[in-house]
Amino acid sequence: MSIEVDAELLDMFRAEVEEQIAVLQDAIVALDAGGDAVQHLGACMRAAHSLKGAARIVGIDPGVRIAHAMEDAFEGARKGRLTLDAHHIDRLLAAGDYLAHLGKIDLAALAGWLEAEAPAIGTLVAELQAIGSGESKPPAPAPPVETLTTEPVTEAKPSPPVAEPAAAPKASEAEARAPQSVKVSTETLARFMGVSAQVLIDARRLQGTVDSLQQVRRRLARLERALGSESGTGINRASASDLVRQELAALRDDFAERIDEFETQSGRSLVNADLLYGEVLRSRMRPFSDVVGGFPRLVRDVARQLGKTVALEIVGRNTQMDRDIAGALDSPLGHLLRNAVDHGLETPDARRAAGKPEEGTITLEARHRGGALVVTVRDDGKGIDVERLRARIVEKGLVDAETAASLSAAETLEFLFLPGFSTAAQVTDISGRGVGLDVVQSTVQRAGGVVHVASVHGQGTTFELQMPVARSVVRALLVTIGGAPWALPLARIDEIREVAASDIRMIEGRRVIDVDGIDVGVVPLAEVLELGADETHADTLTLVMIREQGQRFGLEVAGVVGEQELVVRPLDPRLGKVPDVLAASLLDNGTAVLILDIEDLVRSVDSLLAQGRLRGSRRGRADSTRRARHILVVDDSLTVRETERKLLERAGYLVDVAVDGVAGWNALRLGNYDLLLTDVDMPRMTGIDLTRAVRDDGRLRDLPVMIVSYKEREEDRRMGFEAGADRYITKASFRDDSLLKAVEELIGGPWAE
Repeated sequence: MSIEVDAELLDMFRAEVEEQIAVLQDAIVALDAGGDAVQHLGACMRAAHSLKGAARIVGIDPGVRIAHAMEDAFEGARKGRLTLDAHHIDRLLAAGDYLAHLGKIDLAALAGWLEAEAPAIGTLVAELQAIGSGESKPPAPAPPVETLTTEPVTEAKPSPPVAEPAAAPKASEAEARAPQSVKVSTETLARFMGVSAQVLIDARRLQGTVDSLQQVRRRLARLERALGSESGTGINRASASDLVRQELAALRDDFAERIDEFETQSGRSLVNADLLYGEVLRSRMRPFSDVVGGFPRLVRDVARQLGKTVALEIVGRNTQMDRDIAGALDSPLGHLLRNAVDHGLETPDARRAAGKPEEGTITLEARHRGGALVVTVRDDGKGIDVERLRARIVEKGLVDAETAASLSAAETLEFLFLPGFSTAAQVTDISGRGVGLDVVQSTVQRAGGVVHVASVHGQGTTFELQMPVARSVVRALLVTIGGAPWALPLARIDEIREVAASDIRMIEGRRVIDVDGIDVGVVPLAEVLELGADETHADTLTLVMIREQGQRFGLEVAGVVGEQELVVRPLDPRLGKVPDVLAASLLDNGTAVLILDIEDLVRSVDSLLAQGRLRGSRRGRADSTRRARHILVVDDSLTVRETERKLLERAGYLVDVAVDGVAGWNALRLGNYDLLLTDVDMPRMTGIDLTRAVRDDGRLRDLPVMIVSYKEREEDRRMGFEAGADRYITKASFRDDSLLKAVEELIGGPWAE
């Protein structure tokens, strides 16, 4: 058996296997222990799907077959075709061990091992397929077999298909503690040595300058002692004064010379320190070509399997990015490319009938824009039928027809990122089972980026991934708000405008300004951050223009300090998601500064405008004697979160959102809410645990709680009510009126006297 695998791609595959196998085996073991089947089966399917994609990219077909067969088995369990028993669990763990083994074999031994194991792998795949179809039966008892080793393999040896469940996790933990390595070229090392040597020379020169300053200090001390003993020396006062003046003049000249030396050395050290820091950053950078190496093969293989003719154009191969960002891009881009070939591009006959070339084109491009890395996947296929998508959204019960009709095209397309949401007519090993785009979004968000989708029906679809160039550094605009500095990521800013206060107009109670013929909302950033109204009567206002999620705002700030490169310092994870804040940093003078989260800011601005709580809002003045009822929506899905928020805000309620259970719990402890609306399955803290925490808290125990979940089983409802929920509504069946009716039954209308 001959396998040609790029060594660097194989390293990325090994990293992917290590991460996903840990998730997979933990979830399988939890299933065996009787854990939440829906939650753990979903985790298993996502992990197996990612492993399948990773194996396909590096061209390890047995890995693709095993992972796909595992998906079939998990899908069979999820759809109720079978109940996983001990035999099934053994087979699934054995399949996981084979995949883990693939990630540990040396490249030179890989082909031989796969050839030797081909019969066993074929048997295993057949068994998994039988499990997925519900036809599998436990075999007769067999004699004990040797445990499949999880140590790195240097020789190709056949391995039995059954493994000891605890062996692999122990090995993974040991390897996880091992230091990670980074490849550095000899040219980069030479630059490191050159700059480091110069920094060392400068440090030694600075030490000499410090020694000279110490001498000046000692001379000053001697002069002070001489002045103190002047009366007892017999020297008359006039002579002593002359001596003091002479010594002070000499000290002044000497001190000025030393200060000049120090300033020169300090400037040189700063330049060399910047050079050294830049070299360290560059040593972590990789060209985009390192990421896309396996994608032409991926697109070719998928296209041939589907009977399509596809050309992949890669633009920006030399675009530089951080190694961590490059690693985070691999899986999402693989998903998007497979989707583009499978869902986006038409068959040759269909393209010919539409007047298009038979060969479809996919363009994969990376470029720097405004200090950010922008990666786009664009196809010239049939595009997305937004009206059909709206119908699908209504059909799945996510919103009612009236709400769906009111959604913009951009808002409608956001539903594509919902977990389990799929428009595919049939399931294949390419299209997946609704675990594609939500994985893309979550992976990109974990790396600090965002995903946008745009489509023109009949012309094609574009996915745009906006990523930081590096995780550790961000180019930011420093502004003053409430007398303190704040940072806005420069990559998310359109422009900065100085506008006359007289240009601000009021439309429907909102402050707006005309920008290229379009009315753009103007909001004081101090109010969005709850720092209090920053009243000003200046004739000129400074606006930072931002655009996000199809919306554009002008953020009014007190002043602009300038641009600066900041070292990102993540917030303590125990704080959860702090509203409107992305991270922290230190300025050159040591001042702490918070880096704002543009995506969060847009949601906050949208919410405040809808409630009329910003300066200049008519409703805010008219309803000053009443209090809006305050609802907290907690859901890890952006689309669900925003759909529920907009629905409730249109009804007049004041709504805050949290991205998971921990963030929701932090918000509850800091805020004052009339209702908690929560999902069940969320990272870090589930909705069930959040509800229990509310009921156990002395201040919050009487807070009404409503669970809105995809989980429809009676036992799920019972678990929610046992945790203390007052209402349980399923997302698959609720309509606007039922949700609002349940809210009104719990807390009444949107306004409290």
